[in-house]
Amino acid sequence: MSEFYRGKRVLITGGAGFIGSNLAIRLVDLGARVQIVDSMLPAYGADLANIEPIRGKVRLNFSDIRDRHSLSYVIKDEDLIFSLAGQVSHMDSMQDPMTDLEINCRSQLSLLECCRHGNPDARIVFASTRQIYGRPEYVPVDERHPLNPVDVNGINKLAAEMYYTLYHRVYGIRTVSLRLTNTYGPRMDLDTGRKGFVGVFLRKALDGETIQVFGTGDQRRDFNYIDDVLDALLLAGEHSDLFGGVYNLGHSHTYSLNQFIETLGTLCEFDSRHVPFPEDSEIIDIGDYSGDFSRFADATGWQPEVDLEEGLRRTVEFFRRTRGGPSGR
Repeated sequence: MSEFYRGKRVLITGGAGFIGSNLAIRLVDLGARVQIVDSMLPAYGADLANIEPIRGKVRLNFSDIRDRHSLSYVIKDEDLIFSLAGQVSHMDSMQDPMTDLEINCRSQLSLLECCRHGNPDARIVFASTRQIYGRPEYVPVDERHPLNPVDVNGINKLAAEMYYTLYHRVYGIRTVSLRLTNTYGPRMDLDTGRKGFVGVFLRKALDGETIQVFGTGDQRRDFNYIDDVLDALLLAGEHSDLFGGVYNLGHSHTYSLNQFIETLGTLCEFDSRHVPFPEDSEIIDIGDYSGDFSRFADATGWQPEVDLEEGLRRTVEFFRRTRGGPSGR
């Protein structure tokens, strides 16, 4: 993998956000020539501090992926494109569905059209989501599971994913989609509170605040530490036999929300309490989820290496260095 990316021209949309910035740092270390595109809208987690370690080593383009004219320019001559820009809040997608449609669906189709006409040889890795499955009929969820999103975000992500697959089949665009699960780690957005429970719990734990757990807290999830997700993204860009496919990520170990809080409690001082589900959250909650990632593992050899305890320790240590706050245990 390290030699494959050396000297490659790589574009990362959403490159100043959580996953994008970590990917940019890794790619610079691998010797890639990186261009970051980001609208720098604070609500979506963009922060120039995320890419401070590679300042001066990447090209930075302040542009919105909804601007097709700009998009057609930035994709030229790129060898690989990591399509990571997106609106990831499920609640926001229900409150403002048109913006979610523009960012998560229409902009992805624009990217494909720009590549079809201006850079048909580019490899594209699209960050999809487990949310497209909706409430699991069985776990772990494999790629054969029915697709039945419970919110606007999941529907738009599914439509975008299908566009990527279609453009490979019809036009030969070299695309692959990865269905991400709960990704966490350094540089994740802790402040907006709209990107899932992990960021909310981490912020409250770091600040010594009380964590509110909706329902019983017995809902089970799988978690991927950011370094494992970066490995998966890079493998997806490298392996030509994946083109046109969709693949789950996941972890072999699952944890209830209560167990997540117990693990976090070994690192930070905070209280927690259970509260009833708010109606708007309960209606889009998916219950238990874990992903069967064997298809991707068989194709690439990828295995998540960081368990939740170690991943949370690294994450808490990072934010204590960069964010400050109450001391931990």
